[in-house]
Amino acid sequence: EEDLLNDVCREVVERWSDSQVVDAKEEKEDEVQAIASMMEKQARIVVKPKEVSQEEKQRKAALLAQYANVTDEEEYPFPALLEARAVKGNTSLFRNTNVEDVLNARKLERELLRDEFQKKKEQDKLQREKDKLAKQERKEKEKKRTQKGERKR
Repeated sequence: EEDLLNDVCREVVERWSDSQVVDAKEEKEDEVQAIASMMEKQARIVVKPKEVSQEEKQRKAALLAQYANVTDEEEYPFPALLEARAVKGNTSLFRNTNVEDVLNARKLERELLRDEFQKKKEQDKLQREKDKLAKQERKEKEKKRTQKGERKR
């Protein structure tokens, strides 16, 4: 019986190892098939070239012509930026207006905040005056009430 048991065990192990090899081959084939199908799908995708209208072409040409006419000696609005430009060796053909826009936006924001602060200050002043008048009126009413009480005595 021990020989039979060993034979059965050996046969089970052999069949198991054979099935593992077949499964591995099938997995590899599945991976290859999946990659091939993905490549086929990608190959089918066709990118259409962008059609540019004549108007857009003219607009682009006008912009390029405008930038071509700007000279390097053009007055730069901020000396610090001019120095930074010289340090970087930037020889661009157009003036960068981003800095101007940011500075103008900050200036506008500061002005708005200043105006808001001024309005709040005025409102606080009016409220203090109202409170002062209300306090004074309360004192006068209290004074009148105490005078009435004294008269009755």
